[in-house]
Amino acid sequence: MNLIAAVDRNWAIGKNGKLLTSIPADMDYFRRMTTGKALIMGRKTLESFPGKQPLKGRLANIVLTKDRDYRAEGAQIVHSVEEALECAAQFRDEDVFVIGGGEIYAAMLPYCRKAYITRIDYAFDADTAFPNLDADPAWELVRSSEEQTYFDLVYEFDLYVRRDV
Repeated sequence: MNLIAAVDRNWAIGKNGKLLTSIPADMDYFRRMTTGKALIMGRKTLESFPGKQPLKGRLANIVLTKDRDYRAEGAQIVHSVEEALECAAQFRDEDVFVIGGGEIYAAMLPYCRKAYITRIDYAFDADTAFPNLDADPAWELVRSSEEQTYFDLVYEFDLYVRRDV
């Protein structure tokens, strides 16, 4: 299983249920990496999408929520990490991406083998963080793109791989 996230220099990912910034090249990267794949996300992430609708062109939109009454047309609703893993088991491991938010990343990180991270060299005001992979000995940075810019933001696309896999 994989995960994909955009983080700032402090590994923050969001504020008030929204992304910290929107970089067109990062959005294109997200689309390229996840189209034709199964996605695992939290309810708040789903509700942050346009029309609160699952993303089109994906094998599945698996939504993890504690709310037993939650429904979302076109999404598979699960209520535990185990249920999410069961649901994702029908797909090849490399075809599953965890896409957020913060609680979901933390819960699913132990099951992921690769982390596709857009690292933005800026410290945003944020209230949601991603686990710091640089401080986790289980993860190794294996590839970084050239630095890119979007207005005054400098960013790169990094690939981390779990060492114990």
